[in-house]
Amino acid sequence: MALTTSTNQALLDAQLELWNTTFSHIKSMALKSALDLRIADAIHNHAGAATVPDIVATVKLHPSKIPCFRRLMRVLAATGVLSAGNPSGSSTELVYALTPLSRLLVGSHNLVPITAMILHPSFVSPFLELGTWFQQELPGPCVFKQTHGQTVWEQAARDASFDALVNDGMVSDSHFIMDIVFEECADAFQGISSLVDVGGGLGAAAQAISKAFPDVKCSVLDLDHVVAKAPSGTDVQYIAGDMFESVPPANAMFFKWVLHDWSHEECVKILKNCKKAIPPKEEGGKVIIIDIVIGEESSNLKHKETQALFDLYIMLVNGIERDEQEWKKIFFEAGFSDYKILPVLGARSIISVYP
Repeated sequence: MALTTSTNQALLDAQLELWNTTFSHIKSMALKSALDLRIADAIHNHAGAATVPDIVATVKLHPSKIPCFRRLMRVLAATGVLSAGNPSGSSTELVYALTPLSRLLVGSHNLVPITAMILHPSFVSPFLELGTWFQQELPGPCVFKQTHGQTVWEQAARDASFDALVNDGMVSDSHFIMDIVFEECADAFQGISSLVDVGGGLGAAAQAISKAFPDVKCSVLDLDHVVAKAPSGTDVQYIAGDMFESVPPANAMFFKWVLHDWSHEECVKILKNCKKAIPPKEEGGKVIIIDIVIGEESSNLKHKETQALFDLYIMLVNGIERDEQEWKKIFFEAGFSDYKILPVLGARSIISVYP
């Protein structure tokens, strides 16, 4: 029966929107399945375009699941992970190709590790208890600890495979973003003779900086168990320590996706330690931060939604994504005099902070 009123159409449109939002987790799990099965690699290795029989010939898939696999491929195409078409028009088999999104999942500097980390059950399952967490009084355990009985950092220190999952994720993000940083924000690193990547993990960002700016002496400061796994044979020095206690002296301090893990008071403490370790602004002293600034590029709805999702996601560790005023308050309380924000890294920005 045809709809007779605009009210009915509005109700059905709202239901469709509700369903689409409700099923959003299935989009994520379809993407996870694509990672597990290495579907993007299969298409990439087939000259960038492949049918289901082509893909099935290379992925680990039980033959009885091929009809179900076609349904997974339909979801991946419908959600923009892949494209689907029939270029020749003579075949009943759709040809699947990579999209800009799935091209990020292939090649030497792909984003599979960071995507796999975010979609790992350890990071997904806490959100099933988010409603319960909101009903409990602060201070209390973070969402991750409420579910697993320990923080991310405690689990990483005790579980080598989980530690590798996190470190590999951060390394893949550094490989991806730092090339863009150097093209869009190279001026932030000009005039620096030494730099400490604070909380820099295995040092992928510091290694990239050292390669792009050979005259800059780069170091990484991180905890003992992280530095113990640091790669050898690089130009980067690895220093075991605690940023809440002190940081080694250098012209510049660098933070990538670190400060959003910590509270306002903790960030002030960290940055006060940084201010003690760098020279005055006139001598090139600065702190360089790669992180989200809520509201930057807010006219872009995809940016706005992604930033909001990141902010909820980082609640896993009691972290927070901040707007400019929140960042400004931290900087000035830590004794810094000025800052500059460049929103040129998608959902993230690069911030230069001056003593």
